[in-house]
Amino acid sequence: MFAAALVALLTLVPIAVVLYSLLTPEREIWAHLLAFQLPQLLANTVWLMLGVGLGVAILGVSLAWLTAVCEFPGRRVFAWALLLPLAIPAYVTAFVAIGLLDYTGPVQTLAREWWGPIKFPSIRSRGGVIAVMTLALYPYVYLIARNAFLTQGKRALEVAQSLGLSPSAGFFRVALPMARPWIAGGVILALMETLADFGTVAIFNYDTFTTAIYKAWFALFSLPAASQLASLLIVLVLLVLLVEQQTRSRMRYSQAGKSSAQRRIQLGGARAWLAAGFCLLVLALGFIVPILQLLWWAKQVGIADLDSRYLGFFWHSLTLAALAALLVTSAALLLSYSARQRPGLTTRLMARIATLGYALPGTVLAVGIFIPVAWLDNRLITAGWTQTPLLQGTLLVMLLAYLVRFLAVGHNPIDSQMQRITRNVDEAARSLGVHGAALIARVHMPMLRGGLFTAAALVFVDVMKEMPITLMTRPFGWDTLAIRVFEMTSEGEWERAALPALALVLAGLAPVILLTRQTETH
Repeated sequence: MFAAALVALLTLVPIAVVLYSLLTPEREIWAHLLAFQLPQLLANTVWLMLGVGLGVAILGVSLAWLTAVCEFPGRRVFAWALLLPLAIPAYVTAFVAIGLLDYTGPVQTLAREWWGPIKFPSIRSRGGVIAVMTLALYPYVYLIARNAFLTQGKRALEVAQSLGLSPSAGFFRVALPMARPWIAGGVILALMETLADFGTVAIFNYDTFTTAIYKAWFALFSLPAASQLASLLIVLVLLVLLVEQQTRSRMRYSQAGKSSAQRRIQLGGARAWLAAGFCLLVLALGFIVPILQLLWWAKQVGIADLDSRYLGFFWHSLTLAALAALLVTSAALLLSYSARQRPGLTTRLMARIATLGYALPGTVLAVGIFIPVAWLDNRLITAGWTQTPLLQGTLLVMLLAYLVRFLAVGHNPIDSQMQRITRNVDEAARSLGVHGAALIARVHMPMLRGGLFTAAALVFVDVMKEMPITLMTRPFGWDTLAIRVFEMTSEGEWERAALPALALVLAGLAPVILLTRQTETH
């Protein structure tokens, strides 16, 4: 119980610190925000959420329906391959898109050589940001909606046709409404990622709350302004979380039968090739083209850019990811085991609070953790215990932020595995004389091995790709691969950002492989 309370407290502290700024508003800061920033930030954020929400819903649902219910050439490959864009961080897709489609990029340059002056829509625009984030985030909707359609199978359309509806009318009036809670859940997950995104909008120079928080802290050197902006972003995130919880509460899982789920609508002729072409187009834009462009840029730069600094980038990324994976996995195991030993409403509530951090943007957590750490350092200096700050700019602060941010990622697979260990197993072990720590080491840990590995792998990869927390809290000189990508793209050097980006993509393939193993591929 103590362990669960401690972990929950770690999550509550940064949230409480940031929200406290709403109770103590500073008039000058709010006057500045209202006059110069808030209207534009709100407009940009609302348009971004509307565009991305609509985009991921259209792409995710259409692709999920085709691969779950229809049969066409290449369906088995597309069923898992359409998850591959998850392996590419959105900010990597962003700088690849700009490098390819900007005025001086190869696409427009080649078009001008072939057809003369042609006016292209600017990629550095709201539409460009929305398109890139849609391609990066549609797998959230695709994965969840596909599972919903698989449980319906062809039977939903057969029922609709028995009522006199055409196949298209049956989809819109029967299958789609039945899957609506799952689709809404996937869209809301994508919207939460949109609110939390920093790298993509920073590369596009598209101001949202996350970039404004960073600029307020590091450009204006105003931590109070950053805190005030972070408090508003938390309110937005909590509203999205509330909607997500309401959506999830309406979900009811019922399998229509394995045989019915496996019977598919056979597409023929032009429709079959149109379906395959649509899936290939999305896969090409979201994964194949970015990977090929990164490889081409990396080849152009060659080994000239691969100097001793890259050893530091790799070492820092691996060290942070490994330490965070160990810390988060250990805390998740303690949290799950506490819930097992003392089941009840209080423990469940603590577990829910402790895993709330995944819904919070990294910029918010950076501000929320830095403020109490700075306060504590100031108290230590005032008391004469130290002459310089002890905690600010240390790995400890980064790891605490990672723990709060990614505890949900580690907790879910471990807790799911823990639920499969019944009380009968414990009773059988005790009857054989295995008690206490021996019960954990010899019985529980071997049975939890799969969940522990999955949790560690997912956290490791997430920390490798994480940008805002690392950017805002890292010790001096602790640059990582993600920071290298940010610095190079900030200077417009896309080619030099390709090598660290490829390393991050390779790391990102790990969770995608884990996901594809759980999807139906026949």
